[in-house]
Parts: sequence; structure tokens; C-alpha cells
Amino acid sequence: MVDAWLPYGKTEVCVRVPARNFLGLIKPNEQSVVVDPVGEIERALKEPIGTLTLSEIVDGKNSVAVVVDDFTRSFQSETMLLLLLSELNASGIKDKNISVIFGCGTHRAVRDDEANKLLGEAIIARVKTISHNCRAQDLVFVGKTKRHGNRVYLNRVFAEAEVKILLGDVGFHYYAGYGGGRKSVLPAVSGVDTIRDNHALLLNTSAKTGVLTGNPVHEDMTDAARLANIDFIVNVVANAQGEVVKAFAGDLEQAFFEATKLVDAMYRVQVDRKADVVVVSPGGFPADINLYQSYPAVDNVLSIAKRGGVVILVAECSEGHGDQTFYDWMVKFGELKPVAREIKRNFVLGGHKAYYLLKALQNHKIILLSSMPEYYASNIFKLKAARAVNDALNEAFTLVGRNAKVWVLPYGNQTLPEVK
Repeated sequence: MVDAWLPYGKTEVCVRVPARNFLGLIKPNEQSVVVDPVGEIERALKEPIGTLTLSEIVDGKNSVAVVVDDFTRSFQSETMLLLLLSELNASGIKDKNISVIFGCGTHRAVRDDEANKLLGEAIIARVKTISHNCRAQDLVFVGKTKRHGNRVYLNRVFAEAEVKILLGDVGFHYYAGYGGGRKSVLPAVSGVDTIRDNHALLLNTSAKTGVLTGNPVHEDMTDAARLANIDFIVNVVANAQGEVVKAFAGDLEQAFFEATKLVDAMYRVQVDRKADVVVVSPGGFPADINLYQSYPAVDNVLSIAKRGGVVILVAECSEGHGDQTFYDWMVKFGELKPVAREIKRNFVLGGHKAYYLLKALQNHKIILLSSMPEYYASNIFKLKAARAVNDALNEAFTLVGRNAKVWVLPYGNQTLPEVK
């Protein structure tokens, strides 16, 4: 037997795979982490890509808005923000003129305890922090995107700031191609209609993981960020444990593109064959906080799972399904074609997750190991439910045969395996 450990919530579970069935553990290509992450971010700030230094950018300016990730992102913004505040203070910007905005997109507001974990109590006490509300009444219209005509409405505090800065991390995203960069504007601080019209573009076949060229979702996000007149970004690429490998600062697009090159080097992993069974974890908390957030792990492994094969999703889902529209569309439509029609006709955020899940179920069986009640997993989301990972593996062997070959991925939301 081969014992393979997978993150599950804030703990781990062990799947025991017979050696004759085990193809291997697919993990990111390890890169050396920086010994001094503070020094690395300071270096990036002092050596911006494609822009003036931050001190030159803020010279003569008064108000600054900084967008940071919300509670659904695993990388904490505290270190980046502390260094950024020091740089702004040294350049004459006072804390009282700095607003930090949690880029919630369509997610719920950040709770006080989450804000303290994300930014630290010292920062919370220093600067104004707000959670973006995509349904707020006082959003600011800044124009239409050049390539897709999306009407862009932005958070007022953000839109009216003299200097706009984005903080975040860059990794794969299953329809924007990559997270980070321009995503800290759209969807992070955009209005619900703007986000809806952008996400409706995901039906395009080029809207997929690791693809930017011709990807309409990415193009629209970039055009929206250009309309927002972003002055500076600070993005990091981290390893699977959240440790900084490299920081990138400077121009909205140039710094972001440099970061995507490192993501490819680390997280695009070549394998020699497809498997009958793929066991995958999103990477533990917070990536597996609900089914909505966990799904990208499934999407990333479909290319290495044989048609008719089984994907075992190891995701705690402590907050259940995570999105009411996702739930409602699964109940109301329940099949791929009517969901696709509804996306074209009347797209509602959350419905896209139903589309992706039903699309995956067309050619694969999915077994979910979670804390979600079996009724919801099976009756609503059409997944087979399991209470132990090795029970799920035995069920998979029953479905596809005892000779089935198995891949295991512990960090599925980040890793993009590809068959050579």
C-alpha cells in the first residue's frame, strides 16, 4: 500500500492506494522560497516593473486606496500591506488618508475576526478598512470595456482615490486563466452587473485555466482595470504552503505577466498518462471552505481523468455548498443544456458553478468526501457521497474496476496537470 496524505479543512486525511494501482503523487514543481519574505517584497517595491517607484507615483497626491484579498484567499496580505504602508508614510501619505478595501467581489463581507487574521490588529487600528459590497447603491460608473462593451461600475472609495494600488497573489484560475493582477478590480471591487456580464463570457472555449490569449474573461477584466487607472500592483507567487517564492511589483499588466511565467514553471505539471481515478484536494482551508470554492480542483484534473473515470474530491466544505444561486440552479435546471441556455439569456452569479459541475459530470463520476449532509451532495449536486476517503476509493474501484490506475493531487486548486 502507498499512503498519500491530503489536506482536509485544517487537518489531513490519508488515502491508502494499492501499489499496483498507484501512478503517483502530482505535486507542484518545488521552487526555493525566499529566506526573508519581507526583504523580497521590499526588493520588489524598490525595483518596480514598468512603472515609477511608489514614492514617485504618490508625490503630490493625498488619498490612496489599496485593494486586498478577502477571506477566500489563502495568502495573507499583512506583510505586503505593512511594507506598503511604511513606503507610503515615508512618501508623505498619512494613515488617515489610506483606505484598505477587502475585494469581496460577490462574496460576503469580511468578518471582524477574519479581518484581524488577514491584516493583523495593528493595521486594523491604523487605517480605514471596508468590505466591498457589489450591490451598493453608490457605485461609480467609469466607462465601457473596449473589447466586450461591459459597463464598469466600481466601489466609490476606490474609484475616487487619487492613487489606486492592488495587492494579491497570482495562481491559476479556471476561467480567468490566472488570478491576481486585474482580478483585484474585476470582480474584486466591481458592481454586481459588471461582474455578471464579465462572468457570462466563460462559455467561450478559451476561458480556461492557464490561458490568457483570446480569453474573453481575462480581456474584459484587463480593460476594466485599465478604466480604473491602476497606479501600482504588488503580487506574490507562493508555494503550496503559502510561503513566498517571489514578489512582483509595478505596472498592472507587466508585473502580472511576469508573475504568470513563474506560476507556469511551478504549477503546470506534465504527466505521462491519464488515470481511471483521480483523488484530489483543493488544498485544505480556506480553499475547501465550501463546494463553491472547492470546485476548481475538479476542473483542473479533468484533463488527466479518463472519460468515464472517477474524480474523488476531498473537501471539508465546512460552510456547505457556499452559494445560493449555485444551489438554486442545480435544483431548478439540473442538466447542462438548460443551464447553458440560462447563462446566455439571464446569467446570475453562481449559476456558472452549476454549469461547470454539470459539464464535469457529463463524462466523469465525482465522489465527494466532505462534512456536507449526504442529501445535499447526492440529491442536489448529483455527487456520490463518502464519509471516509478510503471508502470513496473502494467505491471508485467498484465503479471502474479493481485494476484502475490512480493519480493523487494534494493541491488541486493550484496545480494544473497536463498529459504530455
